[in-house]
Amino acid sequence: MKIHIDIDCFFVSAARIEDPSLKNKAVAIGGRSDTKIFSNDAKKQCVDFSNSGSFVPTFYKHYERDDDINAFKESNGKIRGILTTSSYEARAYGVKTAMSIREALMLCPPLIIKSPNMTLYQKLSRKLFEYLQAKIPLVEQASIDEFYGDVSGWIEEEAIFDFIIKLKEDIQKDILLPVSIGAAPTRYIAKLATTSAKPYGCRVISQDAVASFIEDIPVEKFAGIGKSMQAKLFSSHIHTLGELKRSKGRVESWGPYSKELYKRVCGLSDKSIETNHTRKSIGISRTFDPIYNREEILRRVHILARHLSYGVMKLDVIPTVFSLTISYETRQSSHKNISLAEIFTQQKFHKLCTDMFKDADINRQLHIIRLSINCSSFTKESKKELSLLGFYEDQKMHKLTKTTQQLQEKYGLDILKFGSEIS
Repeated sequence: MKIHIDIDCFFVSAARIEDPSLKNKAVAIGGRSDTKIFSNDAKKQCVDFSNSGSFVPTFYKHYERDDDINAFKESNGKIRGILTTSSYEARAYGVKTAMSIREALMLCPPLIIKSPNMTLYQKLSRKLFEYLQAKIPLVEQASIDEFYGDVSGWIEEEAIFDFIIKLKEDIQKDILLPVSIGAAPTRYIAKLATTSAKPYGCRVISQDAVASFIEDIPVEKFAGIGKSMQAKLFSSHIHTLGELKRSKGRVESWGPYSKELYKRVCGLSDKSIETNHTRKSIGISRTFDPIYNREEILRRVHILARHLSYGVMKLDVIPTVFSLTISYETRQSSHKNISLAEIFTQQKFHKLCTDMFKDADINRQLHIIRLSINCSSFTKESKKELSLLGFYEDQKMHKLTKTTQQLQEKYGLDILKFGSEIS
């Protein structure tokens, strides 16, 4: 049997550990791109490679205790930002993840808004992961607040429920985090079981019970069914996992991925627990108020490039695919992608990002609201061979970039900057 552990309202639960007075109150964690990264005096940038993804950036601003609601106020008093999560007390008012803070406060006037504290979240996430490793033979960290475990052959099936109940209570007692736990023959069904058990609950789904359990679950709730697959299913009048299960021939006719998806939904296919994840990419992005001035935008490109260069060197990888995406005020976006199998240096990356921006900026009459830069296809995984052209000169510059990274690690990411970053 596989088990799935999910921390209930993780960011709020973490805030309540630091401030117990928040318990039983409507609380939400705000989220907003850290545009202070573009300030000339930015000194408190943090980097963490442990977990990243939705609402969990690799690069983030150091938490300041006194900037909770004020962190989301403009100079004119207007409140900006969205919610990354909210307590169940807040959800009772209709407050939801990704809702604007302004809208949430209108729905729930007593709502307490807290700034994100990524350092605390990473610390608690690692603590729980290490705790689970001592309790379960195989543990996989899927995200900052989600974990999978394999207890096959270790816990008898009839003892699973008692085991996860005790595990849930032990986590609450020892780490002060509320969790929900699901158990099932596969990780995919276990995740659905956890969702049905929330908040602070446990549920076990046996193989015989899978069909009845999935019957009325909307297809969009299943991990692996994205928007394009949803559209395909909806066009075939398939809206629940039960309907999908009864449409075997039609779904499998769509190709190999759909065949595998069908088996996963039915609890007939699984994925093994991965105790070590290999990072395949690293990126940085920021959203800001509309800017037309291309010199200012290029300055911001250079700042993001410096931060990302530090991350690449810290990971000790050589990326071979680079991309830059521009989002305009009209919600249009433009993308530039470059493949380059050469030794990574900060200077070369800096120029590469400049060139990618100039090529990607196809709507120069429009204001820009977001920049994203990504590095992927690391040589260790892609097996690409590095070009020998300029190899020895690149080696020297790589050593200089490594020295820069070490100085940044010791004194902060802003200890060394490009002159083009100064506004």
